[in-house]
Order: sequence, then C-alpha cells, then structure tokens
Amino acid sequence: MSTINKYNKHQHPMQRLLRYGKAYRPLIWKAVTCSIVNKIFDLAPPVLIGAAVDVVVKQQDSLIAQFGFKDVFTQLLILTFLSMIVWGLESLFQYTYERLWRNLSQNIQHDLRLEAYDHLQQLELAYFEERNTGLLLSILNDDINQLERFLDVGANEILQVMTTVIIIGAAFFIVTPGTAWMAILPIPFILWGSITFQKLLAPRYADVREKVGLLNSRLSNNLSGITTIKSFTTETYELERLREESEAYRKSNQKAIAFSAAFVPLIRIIILGGFTAILLYGGMEVVEGKLAVGTYSVLVFMTQRLLWPLTRLGQTLDLYQRSMASTNRVMNLLDTPLRIHSGAIALPTETIKGKIKLENVTFAYQKDFPIIKNLSLDIPADHRIGVVGSTGSGKSTLVKLLLRLYEIDHGKITIDDINIQNVFLGDLRKAIGLVSQDVFLFHGTVKENIAYGNPNATSSEIIEAAKIAEAHEFIERLPQSYDTIVGERGQKLSGGQRQRIAIARAILKDPPILVLDEATSAVDNETEAAIARSLEKITAQRTTIAIAHRLSTIRHSDCIYVMELGNIVEQGTHEQLLKKQGIYSGLWQVQTGVNC
Repeated sequence: MSTINKYNKHQHPMQRLLRYGKAYRPLIWKAVTCSIVNKIFDLAPPVLIGAAVDVVVKQQDSLIAQFGFKDVFTQLLILTFLSMIVWGLESLFQYTYERLWRNLSQNIQHDLRLEAYDHLQQLELAYFEERNTGLLLSILNDDINQLERFLDVGANEILQVMTTVIIIGAAFFIVTPGTAWMAILPIPFILWGSITFQKLLAPRYADVREKVGLLNSRLSNNLSGITTIKSFTTETYELERLREESEAYRKSNQKAIAFSAAFVPLIRIIILGGFTAILLYGGMEVVEGKLAVGTYSVLVFMTQRLLWPLTRLGQTLDLYQRSMASTNRVMNLLDTPLRIHSGAIALPTETIKGKIKLENVTFAYQKDFPIIKNLSLDIPADHRIGVVGSTGSGKSTLVKLLLRLYEIDHGKITIDDINIQNVFLGDLRKAIGLVSQDVFLFHGTVKENIAYGNPNATSSEIIEAAKIAEAHEFIERLPQSYDTIVGERGQKLSGGQRQRIAIARAILKDPPILVLDEATSAVDNETEAAIARSLEKITAQRTTIAIAHRLSTIRHSDCIYVMELGNIVEQGTHEQLLKKQGIYSGLWQVQTGVNC
C-alpha cells in the first residue's frame, strides 16, 4: 500500500526524504562510515610527505628517529610501508562507499518509483483527467532519476568535505595554533556563500523541474497523437510548439546555470586568500626557525586539501538543489490524498448473484452541475438491460459510478443488497467486466491482451474465449497468430478486431456482471453482427448492462432505460417503448427508417 499523509509538505525536502528512507538507515550508516574513513586515509599522504621531508632534513633527529629508528633508510622504509597501508585502505573504503551509495540510490529510486506509481494507481479517475500524462511521467522518471544522481555523488561529497574541514581544522589548531586561523578564516565565508547560493538556486531549479514536466507533456501528447498530426499535416506547427516548450526549459536552465557557474570562481578567490596567507606567513616562520620544514610542508599541503575541495561545493549544491526540487514533486505526489477508499467487506466473485440497485443517486463532475440527478434503478440478477440516450445524458457516467471510478455525491449503489462503498474495491472491480467503445490494448501479443484479466489462463482457455468472441478466425490469419504483437494501444489491428479482443478479454475474466459501453458503435455491420452473436452467448446467466447508440444491439434486452439530462424518462421492453411513441421510438425510426 502507498504511504498516505506520511509527509509534511512544510518540511524541508531533505527532511521528507530522510523520513522516507527510515528503512535504509543501516545501509546509510555503513555508507556514511565508509565515506568518512576513506577521507581520513585520503588526508594521510600529506602527513607522510611531511614526515619524509622531516627525515631527509633532520635525519637522525627526525620525529621517527625518536622512536628508536635512527637509520635514514629504515625510516624511509617505514614510511613506504605506511604509505602502502594507507593507499590500500583508502582504495578499499572508496570501493566500499561507492558500492554502498550507488546501491542505496538504486534501492531508494526503485522503491520510491514503485510507491509513487502504486499511489498514483489508487487515485481517483478525476485526478488523471485534471493532469497531463507527460507531467506524471516526468515525476516518475526524470524527477526520481535526479534524486538518484544526487545520492550517487552528492551525499558522499558533502560528507567528505565536512570530514576534511573537521580533521584538518583540528590538526591545525593542535600543531600550529598561531597560523591555523589563516586556513580556517575563509571557511565561514565559503559556507555563507554556499547557503546564499542555495537560496538563490532553489526557486530556479523548481522552475526547471516545472518546465521539463511541460516539455515531457508535449512530447508525450505528440507521440500519442502522431496519426492525427500526420493526417492534418501539422508537423511544422507541432515542431514550433515543441520549440517553444524546449526554449522555455533551456532559458529556465540558463538562469539556474548563471548562478551555479559563478560559485566556483568566487569561492576560488576566497580560497586564494587563505592559501597565500599560509604560504607567506608559514614560510617566514620556517626562516625564523619557529616552524619545522616538515610541518610547513604539511601545512601547505593541508591548506590546499582543506580549502580546494570546497570549490566542488558548487557542483554538489547544483546536484542537491536539482534533487530537492525533484524530491518535492515526488513527495507532493505521495501526499495527494485518496478520495475513494476501499471498503472492508469481501465479495468473492463466485458468490455474487448480480442484483444491482441505485437509490436516489446524484453525481456531478463539477459542483452545482449534476450529471446524474436522484436516479433510481433496480436491475434483477441475470437480467440484461439496455441504456440509451443522447450524448451527455449520463449513460457512461453510470458505469464509472458502478466501478467506483468516481464517488457518488448522494444516494446509494448496492450489489446483492451490499453498499458498494463497503465492499473491498478489488473484489468490486473483479466482479464487473467492462467492454468500452474506446478499447485499450497493451503493447504485447494478442494472447497477452486476451489473458490480461486472467494471467494464469491456459492457451486452450484463451482460444476458447476468442472463439466465443468470434475473434479466433481473424487471429489465426494474423502473421504470428496469437503471438502477433498488436502495437501500442492495438494500433496494428482494426477497430472491430480490437473490440472482439476486448470481448474475449472480458469472457476470460468471467465476471458475474458485464458492462458494454458503446461496444459496437464504431464497427461495421458485419463486425456488429459477429459481436452480437458472441454477446448472446456471454450474456447468458449473468447481469448485463448494455449502453448503446445502436438500438439494434439492445432490442432484445429484458428492459431498456432511456436517459435524458441525468434522469430516466422512459423504460420498458423494445416493443413497449415503441408503442409509447416517445423518445425511444423516435430514435428507432431515425436509425431504421421504419415508422412505429
């Protein structure tokens, strides 16, 4: 299950990310430890160089000689052995921390993407209708990948800079307290500059993330609508629109780059002050005999090692701000509350009889503009009903309410006298097989699409479902039969072929309630006849709701309901409605040309 209301939107993105990463704390601590230990060993070579200079200059009076090793060669041999250990351990811990941080970033990226997608799937249909698919794809892909890039590199950089400042700063105050302040003095200015840059970069990178989302949205829409673009010859127009989105993204990035690129040069000037102060003042201390040559060598090296890594803060902050902007977008998605909550009552498919009842149901997509108004409907189990009406009368909305893709505003919908709001959502939707006008087939084989609602189905079961749907013959004529790739959204198949595969998919699901939403409105007469024959077989012994414009497909229903403006205005059998000489008979006359 997704994490709901777990994150506080007013928290800093890093706090929200750390709260999310509780499960990874042992791995995080291992990575942190290895990064710090690696930096400690990385700072040792300048000390060894200073010790070597001390041995060469002072020989029998060197620091190592005080431990009883008077021979210069022996002293250098000891330093050589220590160097091998230091370099070996530094390499070992670098290998370890890189593996740990990269695996951590991969794990968090993987889990965060799955959790975000899982939460997205549970959101109500209205959420998707109000947002662009490209923007959501940008969050699930680009934003989460941005976070991965920071964890791969940035987190280790920050830790190692902090370790360097603490260790070298402490060493300076211990060894040469009189000159230590010169190396430490630039650090507050560097940190102040870093914080200032961070504040300046944050809104700019938030804008970058927004612009890249819009760009991805444009690309997603255009690729989905490539047939329309080609048929209307609007390639140049769409290229220009894409150019505008890409230009906005480029300019947004340029504004951020203008600030981030200035960081290193400015910090370098501040570092230069500390480095030259140690170089000059420390050198004079050596000349005056107040400072050993070896110690001076260590100070010069250490000053460079202390201050120079701070220049990388610019790149690290750049990664950090990009990742925090992305983190906010991902966490905001996870913060989106669910408006449709699952009930707790289990309703196994095999126990459902299929009795459906709507009691005074009212629903509006937009407040004060109801699509369904106090509608009541009683459908006995195993009955086949038809629903007709003009466009916008609320026919398809009934299907969405029955599946709880939207929540009703008032009233009650029951299945077998159980309020569907109290039923486990998975059980409710498993009980209903939907065949809609807008058939969606996934990129894959015919076999995979038929078995989509029942992935454990055998090949013989899939073929039998296709035969009932009168799809087997045309499938056999396809290049690879049931293993033929249908293309994205089934674009390699005709509308009628897609429709029959959708019916086969519903047959294999074997639901006690079948909903046909304009299932034959976009097919030719021959295909309609084939679909009608298959429907005669699959609607037996199950409750069927058929929404149709073509009245011929529902004329044999047990009861037909005519909807207008969210209300049922006529009901009865085909013959009864024709005798009433009302809306239904008028529609029948228009479609058949026969006076009633």
